[in-house]
Amino acid sequence: MGSGGTEVWREPGLGAFERYLTLWVLLCIGAGILLGKVAPEAAQALDSLALYVGGAPVVSIPIAIALFFMMYPIMVKIDFGEVVRAGRNAKPVLLTLVVNWGIKPFTMFGIATLFLGILFRGLVPGVEIVKDGTQVELFRSYISGAILLGIAPCTAMVLVWGFLARGNPGHTLVMVAINSLTMLVLYGPLGKLLLGINQMPVPWQALLLSIAIYVALPLGAGYVTRRWAVRRKGEAWFRERFVPWLTPVSLIALLLTLVLLFTFKGETIVENPLTILWIAIPLFLQTWLIFGLTYGLARLLRFRYADAAPSAIIGASNHFEVAIATATMLYGLSSGAALATVVGVLIEVPVMLMLVRVCLRTQGWFESGARQANEVVQ
Repeated sequence: MGSGGTEVWREPGLGAFERYLTLWVLLCIGAGILLGKVAPEAAQALDSLALYVGGAPVVSIPIAIALFFMMYPIMVKIDFGEVVRAGRNAKPVLLTLVVNWGIKPFTMFGIATLFLGILFRGLVPGVEIVKDGTQVELFRSYISGAILLGIAPCTAMVLVWGFLARGNPGHTLVMVAINSLTMLVLYGPLGKLLLGINQMPVPWQALLLSIAIYVALPLGAGYVTRRWAVRRKGEAWFRERFVPWLTPVSLIALLLTLVLLFTFKGETIVENPLTILWIAIPLFLQTWLIFGLTYGLARLLRFRYADAAPSAIIGASNHFEVAIATATMLYGLSSGAALATVVGVLIEVPVMLMLVRVCLRTQGWFESGARQANEVVQ
């Protein structure tokens, strides 16, 4: 995305892939379950192609490739020049950072523990063997997936949600960049803390490696690609030709990963089809809680609507690509944690579209909200 003009926001929109993401995810669940029944050895053979550390498989090579291509197109879109200009309007940035890193991880942990660890505990019975050979209760694995979602704020699709809500594009771009950089520092410590409280094994080496492979590597590659493309072809070519071509790559890689994941989880879903519902309920409630909290604070702090809407949407959104990548690396492609992160993908589009509608219908709550929002997209 470009650094300054409003013309940047004529390009994003909800394309076929994004509009029907929930449908594609459901189809991938079906395809994965079918593949698991017909040829489970195929996916297992792919997942056995791994990098080994200390004699133990740490990184599945096919999954790492797929997950890299989920992340790389997102990072290419980030204009880090916007971070420098963020200081001109620091209050929305500060609010978003406080909610994303100081509140959201802990409310996610609390809500997931309440529902999956207490209220629904009898509905998600069983144990599983995670990647390091440790036996854990299945409900703890699902809570771990929710934790990994809660500590991974702000996806690339938040650019679309911010546009549809008529928010300030500069603020949205800034927070995508800042959250990507902040993840390098806070994702590991927060993950270790909350997963440890959840009594899950935390392979620290694998967690650091996950951050390096799925955040730092695509972040660096995206930065280099963007600079090269803009220097060689110009900003207009980059925005109008390169980014639209690259965007579907991320979603295609995501869908291929989901097919693999459900070749392993298909039996669990068939035996207990309501499992996805039990996981979805706390994720749904958490999304609305964080949105309402951030939106309400933005009103109390007298934000413009154009800043309040993306602040709330960014807080509510999750970086499910990083969460899926980390869950599969820490606990394996067949883990309950990986399944829980996929449920986050499943509900992302319908829930975020609901929140966009809430924003548009409440512009009048903010001083000159409608006028300012219209100015952003004119």
